[in-house]
Amino acid sequence: MFTSFSTALSALNADSTALSVVGNNLANLNTSGYKASVVYFRDLVTQSVGAGLGETQVGFGTAQPNTIREFTQGAIQASSGPLDAAIQGDGFFIVKDQSGQVMYTRAGNFQTDAAGRLVTSTGERVQGWSVNPVTGKVDTTVATGDIVVPTGSVNPPIATKSFTLDLNLNSAATVTGSPNLSYPITVYDQLGTAHVVTANFTKTGTNSWSYDLSVPAGDVDTTDPSASTDVTGTLNFTNTGQLDTTATQTSVTLNAGPLVDGAPALAITWNMLNSDGSPRLTQVAEKSGVSASTQDGSPAAQLTNVGLSDGGLIEAQFSDGTQIVVGQLAMASIRNPDSLVARGNNNFAATANTATPVPGLPGSGGRGQIVGASIEASTVDLATELTNLIVYQRAYESNSKVVTSVDQLSQDTINLIH
Repeated sequence: MFTSFSTALSALNADSTALSVVGNNLANLNTSGYKASVVYFRDLVTQSVGAGLGETQVGFGTAQPNTIREFTQGAIQASSGPLDAAIQGDGFFIVKDQSGQVMYTRAGNFQTDAAGRLVTSTGERVQGWSVNPVTGKVDTTVATGDIVVPTGSVNPPIATKSFTLDLNLNSAATVTGSPNLSYPITVYDQLGTAHVVTANFTKTGTNSWSYDLSVPAGDVDTTDPSASTDVTGTLNFTNTGQLDTTATQTSVTLNAGPLVDGAPALAITWNMLNSDGSPRLTQVAEKSGVSASTQDGSPAAQLTNVGLSDGGLIEAQFSDGTQIVVGQLAMASIRNPDSLVARGNNNFAATANTATPVPGLPGSGGRGQIVGASIEASTVDLATELTNLIVYQRAYESNSKVVTSVDQLSQDTINLIH
């Protein structure tokens, strides 16, 4: 009978632990990336009572319960944070604390610190790949490191090297000696100054046109003997309206300079052919006009926004509308995530039982995908936790009743000797 005390006390201790687990789960109901813990009870070894082996077995109660964190998928919720990210599937974000210890997290509410590094809401540095200063590209073949996001930077200007025009020249046009079509193209020099190249097309005869590419005379120092502002040539077409590439120079370079803003002279190539060699120019009985044009230059631009997109790409947007990739998040694949130990701040650390974490790109090697502008919600289920709370409460009350009952019986037994 007296073993009933220790049996009931072991149950009280186990139920107290279970109540603490439920309380912790409920406390983290709204914690991003939190994974709920589950309590597993187990009995203690039993003793045989009586002469017959195993005829009467009495247990010694319950052992300290095991708690296992279940890494199930949480709901993906849209967020307003430009650097927020959520993992859809298996894997973890890799972070480092101030001491350099590597940890893992599913919480993707990121931000930047004073040095421009991508960090968690509690200051751990997010690991991945940044732009290689030599190549200007993100190199994911090297070891992971801190991700540095550019802040307040200027995207340098890019001088225009080439442009294209997709156009049709009206075969029914008459020869007047004046341009039948004029089209302006904005290009940029190495200082980012914009210049307008005007393309004039004049019909000179059947299936024959002349062109003139020029920049305004005010953009060029015309007092220089070597000054150049335009280039001219001839376009020839077949009787089916196709550009005759055998009788037409299909690549023309406009050299304009010296420029009055001090930038190097313009050297811009007009490519009349597509990449597959087909002409971009036609001559059919339709109104003359340009359907599309491209040029590969851009002015200097201020950084206006940095955001995290799907796939873990960190993209910088500049005032001229261009976007460039400036970083890539890394993900760790861990085969047995339930062996991780919680370190607080939504972080986990590997233990001796943890399989070696393997960093890599999202979507590779069994890793999940990264969803931008989203946060993974806690996996705590309110209904389940409240049900468990009631069950553990009733179990605690029942076992406390065992203690009071055995105590009363003990008093009765002691009183038998009086």
